[in-house]
Amino acid sequence: MNAHPNSQSKRLMPAEWEPHEATWIAWPHHEPDWPGKLECIPWVYAEIVRVLAPGERVEILCHDERVADSARDCLERNGVAPDAYRLHVLPTDRGWLRDSAPTAVRIGERGERLEWVQWDFNAWAKYDNYALDVQVPAAIERITGIPRVAAQRPDSPGRPLVLEGGAIDTDGNGTLLVTEECLLSEQQCRNPGLTREGYERAFAEYLGIRKTIWLHRGCPGDDTHGHIDDIARFVRRGVVALAWEPDPRDDYHEDAVENLRRLQAAEDASGQPLEVVKLPMPRPVVFEGQRLPASYANFYIGNAAVIVPTFNDPADREALDILAELFPDRPVVGIYSRDLVWGLGTLHCLSQQQPCA
Repeated sequence: MNAHPNSQSKRLMPAEWEPHEATWIAWPHHEPDWPGKLECIPWVYAEIVRVLAPGERVEILCHDERVADSARDCLERNGVAPDAYRLHVLPTDRGWLRDSAPTAVRIGERGERLEWVQWDFNAWAKYDNYALDVQVPAAIERITGIPRVAAQRPDSPGRPLVLEGGAIDTDGNGTLLVTEECLLSEQQCRNPGLTREGYERAFAEYLGIRKTIWLHRGCPGDDTHGHIDDIARFVRRGVVALAWEPDPRDDYHEDAVENLRRLQAAEDASGQPLEVVKLPMPRPVVFEGQRLPASYANFYIGNAAVIVPTFNDPADREALDILAELFPDRPVVGIYSRDLVWGLGTLHCLSQQQPCA
């Protein structure tokens, strides 16, 4: 692993729709993430693997041999071919690899090589059990043979930069979406003292970002405090899908209006205005009195399919139809996620792509 960034290497984070070598997930095992519902969650993961497998290999981290055996049995019973995935025994605290796993970038003058960027993971500045999860980037480096660089704060060389993959979304052409709530708030503060300009310097260095678009806040129920991947996602260059709530009585309405205003006023890294497509929000998903972060924007773009969380809601059909129009080159498949979101995340949160070299 490189301890310091190589300023001579050009880095660029590719868009999620660019070809993948594999998708990384971690098999569910931590019961407190889904209190009372853990038994049904592996079947959701098995369905995710079944849908993604025709287009790419799925790499699966398993907490121990017992979890690996359970995953193998579940996948076999769900009709997933053994050569479609690989199991890797690695103890983890949780399975949200979008955040604990590294982020892949292309490096070199023509982007001919790959590199993993390791962010410092501290469990969203909220939980205290993450000692195992911080080992995930080193394990992925070892398994893939792709070198890893540890991101550092630009205002304090030697200090690691805390960030999660769910906090960033790119068009693959130097434009990045983030929220002020996640990165600039004093609540769940990842990098105390780091300014907006400091983040933008880090994004330029490690991700090749030339334009950062700062949205306001994330969606209700999000315990990450404002991850972008629940509210706004690039679907192709120049086009952003925005989670939209027209009901002024809903807690997300005012934030949606402000996020829309900022996107409509923004330009991408090429100086072009953005087209904004509104994705509906499902009716509030509430369990045991808690509103959960249910959003269709938490979709994941695989090689062979776009998988979209669904919630047995009338808006499911509308969201799937909109995304099918936005992704005419691959099928859009709904994955039932009303149980999954009890873990406070869904499909994008649990996955991390490995681009093709």
